[in-house]
Amino acid sequence: MWREKEVAIAEVQTLLDNGYEVEVDSPDGFVTVTDYVYKGYHDEFMLEMEDPTFENTYVSGEHLFETTLGWMTARELSKTNNTVNILTPDGYKPGIVSYTNNVCPIVDITVDHPNHRYYTNGVSSHNTGVGKSMFMCHHAASVLTQGKNVLYITLEMAEERIAERIDANLMNIPIDQIENMSYDQYSNKIDKIAKRNTGKLIIKEYPTGAAHAGHFRALLEELQLKRDFVPDIIFLDYLNNAASSRMKGLGGSINTYSLVKSIAEEIRGLSIEFNLPIVTATQSNRDGFGNSEVDLNNTSESFGVPATADMMFALIATEELDNLGQVMVKQLKNRYADPTTNKRFVLGVDKAKMRFYDVEENAQTLMQPDAGPVFDSTNTAGRIATERKDFSGVKV
Repeated sequence: MWREKEVAIAEVQTLLDNGYEVEVDSPDGFVTVTDYVYKGYHDEFMLEMEDPTFENTYVSGEHLFETTLGWMTARELSKTNNTVNILTPDGYKPGIVSYTNNVCPIVDITVDHPNHRYYTNGVSSHNTGVGKSMFMCHHAASVLTQGKNVLYITLEMAEERIAERIDANLMNIPIDQIENMSYDQYSNKIDKIAKRNTGKLIIKEYPTGAAHAGHFRALLEELQLKRDFVPDIIFLDYLNNAASSRMKGLGGSINTYSLVKSIAEEIRGLSIEFNLPIVTATQSNRDGFGNSEVDLNNTSESFGVPATADMMFALIATEELDNLGQVMVKQLKNRYADPTTNKRFVLGVDKAKMRFYDVEENAQTLMQPDAGPVFDSTNTAGRIATERKDFSGVKV
């Protein structure tokens, strides 16, 4: 039996934890909420609609709004200083986005629909990720199983949420079942993992926009001195949320191209200094959003990122891929090999267990490098099935 009511987005986590099946209103009707993530403190932006019946909406700079110009981030909209038409249940209505010079706690929800959109205070919004953090968590777990040490620096999501995702991957269980495991079940899983050649993992959280390469350098030195921990690889989640040790950020006189380029250069310099790889992520711009042919020009905020990176690839999610439980990976730049070799390939996605997996060869495009993905018509894509909770639902 469904019960419909308005709740604050912060209440969604409590409802999910209590076993409710939650749906949220969207331009596509009510859609199921599959995940809730607390992302810590971010620079605060405010959407103010000209229609006084709409409440002001406070979001992070990466929050996406559906406009007549396509999907645009709050940060992009704030730079225009112009009114823009944003989709509401009553059609497109004018509003303006501004930077408040404050920070605020940010939470995000993921919805089970190919369009990934939902209404926030009556305006069409989008959960931004196609799997950046999930991809890094998967590879962090993979590196750990190879006996290597991993340092995971998060500037967006809380340490506990990152740990849950890596645990779900290593234990091969759905992430929402971890907290319901008994002590014996958890201990048995940990013992089995420990018997493998598993490396050490340290997760360190910094406030968004507050940490730069100098802080990371001090962390590496402290870990080696006090804990005898030397990582074999660093995952930085993610680049645009870091600060520059050389340039002042938002509110200063520097433009975002120079700022983000400086951050990328400092992170690459840190990688060279400590002779270890650093894996990070960035967003695509609005031209690249939803585009199956992403290229280097679709990097958000600064082309200085692809100019600095040694290797760069795009994670591409389309409606067809979402329906198959897959994601396409496209090489954009590779200083170590020919980027036209295996330029595109498709991976299966098990979001419940925070894992990627190989699909059959006929799902790949290696024999047709300039064609779009040949989608997997086998049953591999459907082999990951998760049981829906059998509880009364709540619509929000």
